[in-house]
Amino acid sequence: MHMKKQLTNREQQLLHKIRQSITANPFSRQRAVADSRISDLAPNTKPEKLLNAAIEVARKSGHKFIHSNRADVSLFDGRDRHLVDGLFLFIIFHSYRDQFDCHIRQQIKAGDEPVHLDFHAKIIKELSGFGYSRQEVDRYIAVFFQMRRAFYFINTTLPGKSLCMQHLRSRLWNNIFTHDIGLYVDLLWNRMEDFSTLLTGKTGTGKGVAAAAIGRSGFIPFDRKQERFKESFTRAFLAVNLSQIPDLLIESELFGHARGSFTGAVKNHDGVFARSSRHGAVFLDEIGELSTRTQVKLLRILQERIFSPVGSSRTFHFSGRVIGATNRDIDRLRQQKKFRDDFYFRLCSDTITIPSLRRRIEEDAGELELLTDHLLTRIVGHPQPVLLQQVLDTLHTSLPQEYPWLGNVRELEQSIRRILLSGSYKPVTNSCRSDQYDTIIRDLDQGNWSMAQLSRWYCNHLYGKYGTYQQVANKTGLDRRTVKKYLNS
Repeated sequence: MHMKKQLTNREQQLLHKIRQSITANPFSRQRAVADSRISDLAPNTKPEKLLNAAIEVARKSGHKFIHSNRADVSLFDGRDRHLVDGLFLFIIFHSYRDQFDCHIRQQIKAGDEPVHLDFHAKIIKELSGFGYSRQEVDRYIAVFFQMRRAFYFINTTLPGKSLCMQHLRSRLWNNIFTHDIGLYVDLLWNRMEDFSTLLTGKTGTGKGVAAAAIGRSGFIPFDRKQERFKESFTRAFLAVNLSQIPDLLIESELFGHARGSFTGAVKNHDGVFARSSRHGAVFLDEIGELSTRTQVKLLRILQERIFSPVGSSRTFHFSGRVIGATNRDIDRLRQQKKFRDDFYFRLCSDTITIPSLRRRIEEDAGELELLTDHLLTRIVGHPQPVLLQQVLDTLHTSLPQEYPWLGNVRELEQSIRRILLSGSYKPVTNSCRSDQYDTIIRDLDQGNWSMAQLSRWYCNHLYGKYGTYQQVANKTGLDRRTVKKYLNS
């Protein structure tokens, strides 16, 4: 029996820093701090420069292990094995970042058929050369791909420099990998279906985009024989807007139905849970609209992972994740017994609130320009600096000071389209229709509104009409700070 190798104290200190870096959330301050400790650069150094410096230090350390014939994880045991493992994985992951990103773009173009992993032989050879077993190699390839996908979708589809957006991206990463990716890789990579998510936030903030980032970033095994991943991430995310489906058809759309189970059911139909990928997620938008009867059936899926189509006694297994979203006040719905407590507590393994556009702009004045550039690029296909400035100039001349953006990102996107079509933009006011007033009056008469909710609504109504905190304060007799509190709540 060969004696296990041991790291020197200096090697342990460096590899501990590298281990902290590779397991840190890339959207967190902790990742910048970890990379700075490796490279001896300041944490506020530009992220790309900081990362490249850390990679260079890790590669030099790796070369030393190769030259001393110690570049094999099986030569180490215990804590030393843990640290050496982090070094080798750090080096290989960052060596193939660009290739994985290219593969992501290829898969997006190809659609639902998994594409060949062009560099599979090289990465298998390198991982095997570091002493990893066949099973470990295949799992690490899958985890590397998952990490790059998560970073790609979170980073590219949810831009923003405001603190609330930085926090959101960090929360989404944790939702996929937990707060400790080492824990995820060791224990949870194949058990994340048990972690359901509830996304909250006002209409138009981007709950669907956040859900897609989670749903397309699940673990997908690598198929060595086929030289590709077992499934395309493009089909791993299925979305259903519950508010757009008639009540009588919701259960059929979710769980499917058997032929003859109701008038018009001329053949068997697979619901969204039957069509879902075992490596993906089902997104239930506007989940606050569900009847308590349907909530009970969804609770069965969350707890037992089984469901039955309408009119059938057969049961089927569901292996994906469930993501719900609502713009309604869940606590209020629970108080009114319209949203079951047992369903709520089983759904909310993680609850993430998507910030409003108004809050984002208040935290960072450059957020409007950055987001306008992102949306305009998506609309026309590539960056257009001159056109961007024209759109921004039109918005600035058309909108009142401190415009509330009640429609959030969706309103901004449509305002850009309107400017492209007409060359001008008339902001939307927050005037209520008579039927909305009737609903409000009925709720007030039934005692369904608290004073805080009424004040919040009234402040939002006046803000949409006058456009400034001061005007709302003058009309309501409240001080400006209180007005801002109601508008941001």
